[in-house]
Amino acid sequence: MIVADLDHVALAAERQDHLWPRYAGDLGGRWHGAGDSPGFDSAQLLYANGMKVETLEPHRVAENDFLRRFLDRNGPGPHHLTFKVPDIEAALAEVERAGFTPVGVNLADPGWMEAFLHPREVPGVVVQLAQSSGEGGWWSDPPASLPPPRPSGPATLVHAAHSVASLDIGLRLFADVLGGAEAGRGEAGDARWVDLDWPGGGRVRLLAPNGEGPVGDWLGGRPGRFHHLAFRGPDPAGIPGAKPTAGDQWVIEPDDNLGTRLVLLAASGGGEDPAGSNR
Repeated sequence: MIVADLDHVALAAERQDHLWPRYAGDLGGRWHGAGDSPGFDSAQLLYANGMKVETLEPHRVAENDFLRRFLDRNGPGPHHLTFKVPDIEAALAEVERAGFTPVGVNLADPGWMEAFLHPREVPGVVVQLAQSSGEGGWWSDPPASLPPPRPSGPATLVHAAHSVASLDIGLRLFADVLGGAEAGRGEAGDARWVDLDWPGGGRVRLLAPNGEGPVGDWLGGRPGRFHHLAFRGPDPAGIPGAKPTAGDQWVIEPDDNLGTRLVLLAASGGGEDPAGSNR
């Protein structure tokens, strides 16, 4: 097991300002900073529990076309989960001992050293490991196109839900290697689920199909596929595109939200159906 902390969820789109009305406007994410590198331009939005959503768009594609290829292949939607580590070389040694093969390893910049685990191994989602010094010129003032802050403040990013064909395989990475602490598990409808927590407030919910049903249909025979982001905040019913579903929750399906399903919970509400969707 390595020492790691879930830092943010990254979402890709042709233009990241297409994502801001939802994640900054409707959900109240506060501007946390921006920057660019060969291949992508990015910004981060901060939520009430310290979790962040990173928005990505292609940039300087001639130098690095990874994000361009992702969008051409998949369209907009979830791109990766980032876990920060205090010692990336020790973390890489540990993931290799666990049988994973890091790719895109770049330790040249002491301010930001990174590596990735390929979705074929994880399975079904890119995992980034990063060691940051907390220094550098990455941060900037918010752009004029960012929606103004909501008077009620930012929502809470409750969890990132990832569907897997096998809970054991998902737990091997997210619990045994990345150190997520089990916070609960259960079964409801067509899904079995396990919640894993990290110290900084991040949570991953692993969902596995329990026979035929929506979660298995969403996987479609894949070993894994990102399922949804869950947010808790005031007036989820008032968010454009939100549709009521079981368990006192509202859902915005991927086709209505640039490729990412959202599960919305009331600020004073109870729990959530693990699958987070009727589809």
